[in-house]
Amino acid sequence: MIEKVNPSHPDKVADRIAGAIVDLAYAKEENPKIAVEVLIGHGVCHAIIETTADLDKAEIISAVHRIAGVMDTDIVIVPQDKHLSDNQKDGVRCGDNGIFKGMPLTPEQKNLSRMAREIYAEYPYDGKYIADGNRFIVCQSNVPTDVLRTKCPLAEVNPLGDWTGGTDVDTGATNRKLGSDMADSVTGGGLHGKDLSKADVSVNIYAFLKAQKTKEPVQLCCAIGDDTIDGKPYAEIVDIARQYIQNLGGFEKFAEWGLY
Repeated sequence: MIEKVNPSHPDKVADRIAGAIVDLAYAKEENPKIAVEVLIGHGVCHAIIETTADLDKAEIISAVHRIAGVMDTDIVIVPQDKHLSDNQKDGVRCGDNGIFKGMPLTPEQKNLSRMAREIYAEYPYDGKYIADGNRFIVCQSNVPTDVLRTKCPLAEVNPLGDWTGGTDVDTGATNRKLGSDMADSVTGGGLHGKDLSKADVSVNIYAFLKAQKTKEPVQLCCAIGDDTIDGKPYAEIVDIARQYIQNLGGFEKFAEWGLY
C-alpha cells in the first residue's frame, strides 16, 4: 500500500519553496546552516527561515512566485542558534538527534511512482495516487473525469467527480507528505527545508540508498555532535547526500518527488 502526491499538491508546493530557499542559501555559502518551514494557501505564503546565510528577501519572493504564482508573502529570516552553528565549527558533525530507517522499495511502490510521473507529465496539476493491492486510485484535479477514465481504464478515478486543487482551495505545509516521499522508510525526521548537516536530510538519504543497494532494511540512530554513523565519518555521509541532491538538480528538484 502506498500513496504518491505530485509536485503541484499544496504540501509539495510548500516543500519545493523550502527547497528553493535552501538552494539560495547554498548559492551564498558552501556549507550554510538553514532550516525552513513553509505554510502556503489561499493567496499567502508564510516562511520562517533560520540560517547563517545572508539571504535576499526579493530572491525568496521571486522563488515563491515562480513556483506557486503571484501571491502575498510573509517572510521571516532569523540567525540560526549559535550553539547549533558551533556544533560544526571543528568539523562536520551530526546536526541533530534522530532514528532513521531505510527500506527497500517494493515493486508496487516503484510502479506507482512511475505511473504518478506519467500522469503528471500530461496533467501538471494537483493530484494524488494510491495503490493498495488490487486497487489503483487516481485523484487528479483540473482534468475532466471522463477523460481520465479513458487514460486510466483500470483505475478508480476521481470518486466524487471533477475537482479543482492547488493552493487556492487547500493549504500546504513543509514535510507533511513524507509517506509519499519516503514510502516505508518514514521515521521522525523531515527531508525538506534543511541543509546537509542535518541528519534528517543526510542520514535519511544515506539509509534509503543503502537499503536499495543491499535489499535489506537499514536502521540507524545518532545524536547531535556524532562524528561517525554506521561506521562512516559523518562527513562522508554528508558527501553521499550532497552528490545525490546535486545529481537531481538541487533541493527544489529533490522536493518534487522525494526519494523515489
